[in-house]
Amino acid sequence: MDQISSLSELLAEQKASSYIEIPGAMSRTFGQTTLSTTLPMSKLFAIYEVDLEVQRSIVPQNLSKMMDYIMLYLDHGQGIYFPGIILSARGAGEYDAQARVYRLQAIEKLYVVDGQHRLAAFRRLMETLQGAMARAKDRREYDRMEEISAKLSKLYAFPMSTMIYLDINARQERQLFSDINKLPRKIGGNLAVLREQRRFYHVLASRLVEDAPVMKNLPVDMFTERGKGPEYLFSYHLLIEILIGLFEGRLKSAARNNGYYFEEKEIEEHLKLAALYFESLLKYLPEPEKGELCWTENLQIALAMFFHEEVTKTGTFNKYALDYALKILPHIDWSAIYSGDEKDRLPRRSRIVKAYQFVKDFYVEHHMFLIRDDSMGQQAFPGDSSKEDVG
Repeated sequence: MDQISSLSELLAEQKASSYIEIPGAMSRTFGQTTLSTTLPMSKLFAIYEVDLEVQRSIVPQNLSKMMDYIMLYLDHGQGIYFPGIILSARGAGEYDAQARVYRLQAIEKLYVVDGQHRLAAFRRLMETLQGAMARAKDRREYDRMEEISAKLSKLYAFPMSTMIYLDINARQERQLFSDINKLPRKIGGNLAVLREQRRFYHVLASRLVEDAPVMKNLPVDMFTERGKGPEYLFSYHLLIEILIGLFEGRLKSAARNNGYYFEEKEIEEHLKLAALYFESLLKYLPEPEKGELCWTENLQIALAMFFHEEVTKTGTFNKYALDYALKILPHIDWSAIYSGDEKDRLPRRSRIVKAYQFVKDFYVEHHMFLIRDDSMGQQAFPGDSSKEDVG
């Protein structure tokens, strides 16, 4: 057998059956030759490689979130969406223009320019499922094997849009990676949470705005990316925070029940309670206007957290306890909550906590005297039957 002295000679010796064929359309993108295609993950697993001189190290937290996202598809059949993978050929492979097929030898690899975490998440899940399959086989858990096999099939067949740069060098790869990950700005504010319509409170907030008549009196900005438009009282993001405060007594960052898996009846139950809550706010608070302190963002979150504490003392959400506690609202002097410039100077979390504590202390001290029928309330505070001045 003749000695092989170069990689090209080694590739030439490979049998035709060892080719990996990638159908796709060749074009020019920003002056470079590219191939656009859609590949199943099973084929992507076989052709990509990572060059750490171009790519950053894997971030475990990002990888974990990505895997959880893919599991929505594997476990529950929910649609998931990924931007395309970008690869660089570095001279590998040949394009057959007549057959519109790009052919790689089995030994050749394409290098990842963008999409490393996505590919790593799919690969890690593949390895996890293969390990689970081996354990199920050892234990003769045949039903479990069928379940895992079905998930593996879905994983392997998942279609991923792919663009392959055929003629860029390593320096251009690094520049492309930098441009992709540095220049675009992530969406934020309302737009980010509005587009996330799988989580419990996101779905609940959308249903509340769409279905509850009371929300016509509390306009919610559903589309502004950051902040809210001047004609709106609430932003969509704030509405979610209020709902989490009402049903969990926590800030959004600490929410425990904003998950992906829930039943329709849970949405319906919470929808009725949320509508009742906002109807009561309109009943007991001044007319909703931007100048009213009680309708500001921090006060609304603080009130929701306070009422959660009062209505869940029995272990469940008691709407009768809510109706009772809400009657304290007309008696609160909202201007007494913050001193001086605290309303603008304190950090957001501190303003919420301060307002929450003020309302709680006022309620504990005065509710036995104030929340009674009108005649008894006037006897206790003859000077003002609608508001208690605690300044």
